[in-house]
Order: sequence, then C-alpha cells, then structure tokens
Amino acid sequence: MKITIIGTGYVGLVTGACLAELGNDVFCLDVDQSKIDILNNGGIPIHEPGLEDVVARNRAAGRLTFSTDVAASVAHGDVQFIAVGTPPDEDGSADLQYVLAAARNIGKHMTGFKVIVDKSTVPVGTAGKVSAAVAQELQQRGNVEAKFSVVSNPEFLKEGAAVEDFMRPDRIVIGHDNTAEGMQAYAAMKKLYAPFNRNHERTYWMDVRSAEFTKYAANAMLATRISFMNELANLADQVGADIEAVRHGIGSDPRIGHSFLYAGCGYGGSCFPKDVQALERTARAYGQELHILRAVEQVNNNQKHVLGNKIVARFGENLQGRHFAVWGLAFKPNTDDMREASSRVLLGELIARGATVAVFDPVAMKEARRVLALDFNDDESILNRIRFSESPMDALQDADALAIVTEWKAFRSPDFDQLKSKLKAPVIFDGRNLFEPQVMADAGIEYHGIGRSILTKS
Repeated sequence: MKITIIGTGYVGLVTGACLAELGNDVFCLDVDQSKIDILNNGGIPIHEPGLEDVVARNRAAGRLTFSTDVAASVAHGDVQFIAVGTPPDEDGSADLQYVLAAARNIGKHMTGFKVIVDKSTVPVGTAGKVSAAVAQELQQRGNVEAKFSVVSNPEFLKEGAAVEDFMRPDRIVIGHDNTAEGMQAYAAMKKLYAPFNRNHERTYWMDVRSAEFTKYAANAMLATRISFMNELANLADQVGADIEAVRHGIGSDPRIGHSFLYAGCGYGGSCFPKDVQALERTARAYGQELHILRAVEQVNNNQKHVLGNKIVARFGENLQGRHFAVWGLAFKPNTDDMREASSRVLLGELIARGATVAVFDPVAMKEARRVLALDFNDDESILNRIRFSESPMDALQDADALAIVTEWKAFRSPDFDQLKSKLKAPVIFDGRNLFEPQVMADAGIEYHGIGRSILTKS
C-alpha cells in the first residue's frame, strides 16, 4: 500500500519505518528541513533502539522516502497518517495547530479518495475538526466531490521500546464511522494492519470518539498507578515499611498485576504529563472535574522534589560548597528525551541551594546540554556549576553523595568498592530503587531509597 506519514518525530518515524518494513511504500513528510536532511544522509534525529537499522534498510530498499514536499506527500499516499506534535497549550489543552495545518494541506492538494488517520494523541472530537478543515479546503477549491474519511488510530508506543511495540502490538485501536466513506476506510485499515493479526486478532474496532478517548484513558490509568505507588512510598518511609515488599505483595494479585507499580522520583516524558492535563481540560470543557487525575498530577509534581528533600534532610538547607554526582538525566532509560524529566527539577534545586553537580547519562548528554541551557537561561555562571562527565565513575570524583534519577541498566551493578573510594562519604540517594538497602548496609554505604527507609530508621 502507498502510505504517507506527516511528521517524523517519535510516532511518525517509527510508524513510517515499521510500515515500510512490512513492504509498504512509505513517504515521510516533515516541514523541518534539517530533520529531512539528517534522515536522507543516513542518520535519525532521535534516539530509539533498533530504529536506525530499520530506517536504513528500508531507505536502501526504496520503500521509505523523506521529503518536505507537501504536494508530493498528498499525491503519494492513499492513507495519510497525521503524526505531528500536540504540545500542551497554556490552559493544559492539547494544541491542535499542527494537526489542523496537516489536515488543511491534505485538503489543498488531494484529488482522489483519502483515508486520513489521526495518529497523534488528540482530544475527543478532533476527528470532526480535521474533517471540517479538509472539507473547507475542498470547498474553497470548488472540489466538493472529493471523498475522504477521518479515522482515529492512536499509538501505544513506549519510548525506548517503540519499534518492538509497533511490530508486536498488544492491541491496535481503530475508530471509524459507519458512512460509506467510513466503511471504505475500514477496509483500507484492515488491509494495512492484516500482517499484525495473522496469529490472532489484535484490532479493536470502535467509533472515532471512543478511539480518541481510549488513548487518554490508557495513559491516565498508567499515570495514576505510578502516582498511587509514589504516595504509598512516601508513607512507607514514615511508618518504616519497605515499598518494594509491598509492591510484590499487591502485584501478585491478578486483579492488580505488577506493571507500573514502581515507586520513584516522578514520571516525565512527552505523554503522561500532557495527556493527563489534556484529559482534565477536556473534562472541564464539559463541566466536569476529574478529581483523581488532578491529584495524580499534583502527586507527581511533588514527587519530583522528593530526592532534593532527602538530600536537604541529610546535608542541610544550605548546600554551598557541597558537590553531588547525578546518574541519569533522561526521563526514562533507552531514550535521550528530557521532556518533563525529574533530573531537571533536582538539578535546579541543588544549584539554587549553592551546590555544584557532576552528571552522567549514557545517551542524553547532548540533549541535556541543550535543555539545561534553556532551563537556566544560558546563564554561564550557573551552567559552569554543572560538569558533564565522561563516565559514571568519573561523575563520582570528590562528590558528597550520589543521586540516581534514571534507571539505566548500566547503573544496576556498579563496582561498589570503587564507588566508595571516589565519594567523599559513601552516601547514595536512589530515586529508582535500583539497590537493596541490606546490600548497601553490608557494603558500608548510607542508602536513601524511595519508600525503603526501614533500615535507615532502625
């Protein structure tokens, strides 16, 4: 099939590359010439394990094209995926300007029937707005006979595992209407996703609004589980319980399960924070308050301060002259994404209290330099207090303590003897509970986890 992907971010590039891998002829459009140049020169503009090989293989096979030519992109694809960004607006709602701009471009250039797929995460009712934008452009052209159908096909990709998630989905959600055009779109989408359903049916067909709602509901549920466990972890610290033992105890209940029950220093990234806010905004537009989600967001915002609070409790309010090592900058492992990352909050707090910091991340160092320069308004006097280290052990040199913010595998089994020798005092603040408190106690390391203070309180 001939497919057009509008947008080459995480969702668009992964979708395009993986559909090309299945033999489709895919045209990827982006208005950012620098991105297209990187892709046409054999690189990729994001870090996503396995994606570079898939892109290279399908470019070489001629199944994957990258361009800024809007007219050519519309002419190419019978199915047009809109996979552009939907950043949060000032009021927390999803900003649809890029989605609607893509829709208008399709309307300006289409000549035959098009299936227009909302792949971006968008609020309930967006398909109607996309349809209206396309129809308006067609009317202005005097081409009211051209037919199209807008369907919703939300993505469920985890950064750091997006290729695997796309190629082996646990579910495919597609919303369409029951008009003649909607049924034509249904047939096209069924054909497109047939390779994923050969073993068993993974596609859930529904109306468009329900499909749009499903994406937000899924992310809101996962965010709720994380904030719930973080709130319990903070209580566990006070009562002397071990949240890891609690996690195993409740996760063994099949009604609950083990996923997304890890306590930590807050979630970040491009999805959970903005999707929770957008769903709250949608509810308010309909005169309803989502009290649980408002609490989820507040708990998460507070949780990003927990590591800083633990450091202050140990070393005092004034950190002038103190030096700390920080392992992990990206919001999660296997990505360089710094959006809403907990590390940014911690670094801001440490520096505001007078400390200096040495940081290390296996992948996100370049992106961190860019983002932190923005956070601190390119103030050299502040940025000079952050040292970007060559390795995890290099970051530890002469530090008063180590703080772990991202659970990279490379941090799970360090040489603790070497670690102790480099730190001024063996103190670890573990924001992801990578280590066992008893093991740390046996190694002579003062350990502060999240919800794991049972040993430090004894």
